[in-house]
Amino acid sequence: MSFVPKVYKNAYSGLSPATWWLSVVMLINRSGTMVVPFMTLYMTQALHYNIAKAGMVMAIFGAGAVCGGFLGGRLTDKFGFYNIQLSALLCGGAMFIVLGQMTSYLAICICTFVLAVLNESFRPANSTAIAQYSNEENRTRCYSLNRLSINLGFAVGSAIGGFIASRDYHLIFWIDGLTNIGAALLLRTVLSPQRNVQTPSKKDKQSQPKVKGRSPYADKQYMFFVLLTIMFAYTFFQLFTTVPIFYKNQLKLSEFTIGSIMALNGLIIAIVEMVLIFKLEQKKKNLQFISLGIFLVAVSFLVYNVIPGMLMVALISTLFITAGEMLSMPFMNSFMISRTDENNRGQYAGLFTVAWSIAQVIGPYTGTLIADTYGFNSLWWCIVAMSVATALGFRYLQYRVERKNN
Repeated sequence: MSFVPKVYKNAYSGLSPATWWLSVVMLINRSGTMVVPFMTLYMTQALHYNIAKAGMVMAIFGAGAVCGGFLGGRLTDKFGFYNIQLSALLCGGAMFIVLGQMTSYLAICICTFVLAVLNESFRPANSTAIAQYSNEENRTRCYSLNRLSINLGFAVGSAIGGFIASRDYHLIFWIDGLTNIGAALLLRTVLSPQRNVQTPSKKDKQSQPKVKGRSPYADKQYMFFVLLTIMFAYTFFQLFTTVPIFYKNQLKLSEFTIGSIMALNGLIIAIVEMVLIFKLEQKKKNLQFISLGIFLVAVSFLVYNVIPGMLMVALISTLFITAGEMLSMPFMNSFMISRTDENNRGQYAGLFTVAWSIAQVIGPYTGTLIADTYGFNSLWWCIVAMSVATALGFRYLQYRVERKNN
């Protein structure tokens, strides 16, 4: 039995203090995630706008997220990841509070777009910071630790947010904003250049030779990776949009059961992922693991069409998609960073953020449209086909990368 504690100890050891502090910052930030999950309900229930207008607000959020990814990547390379993270958290926190005071549709749309730009500009800077605080041997585990914080924080925020929203929707805007600001204050306290030697100062940034790094747009293999990421993210976002509707309408599961199944995903990740990555990261087979993970995601959607049942079908699918997520996402971050240097890391991370944002815009809308027009069975076959094509695409990318390196 002593083997199990030892495995967990090894999985979490060897990470720098800065990595741990950055994960705590992310945990605090994500523990306040309440506005986005409940925005459509807020628009329809509290402000009494129709579903179409609520959906448009979420589309505007997606458009702002795309802009934020581009902008955050470029600003990170110019001003440094610490400054962009701090500014995004502070300004984003203030904008959450401002948005909660808006009642006119135009004002809500404008504030939502600005909020999304600020929120998503944080992501490229955060990815760059993780790369700075890690080394090649433990980088994938550092990204996994960050994902662990995001999953735990999102679970806490969504659960508390549902309780609070049922009593006063406006409070979720204050809590989301204040947790952003609280995360910024912690970041300033423990990871500022004056307090952490791993955080480059403005003077360090200015003293570096002005070498223009390779543009990600000139990296053909990376651009193909971005396209494959959009395809994968499109399928993965169905988990949070069409899948719950399928569970409710087709499998006849209750809201409590649906929530419990969704929570199972985060629980498995929290228990298993760091140990799994610890065992795999030294094998240096990022693209192979990504391809395998996406194939498991394909199987998770195939289950809906080939296995009869209700609760058991949902549980089996959740196990497959969770395994696929744990194999693919950490190694996607590692592959992205492996293509960069200190002069272009923000732009690469920004484009990676944009890929997910694009999928967030088109995935939920087209997924619900296909399900509504042709039925869920047709949607799942489409998702399976896209997932298999994406998995094969990553294997082809692996072949191209290995051929170029040899």
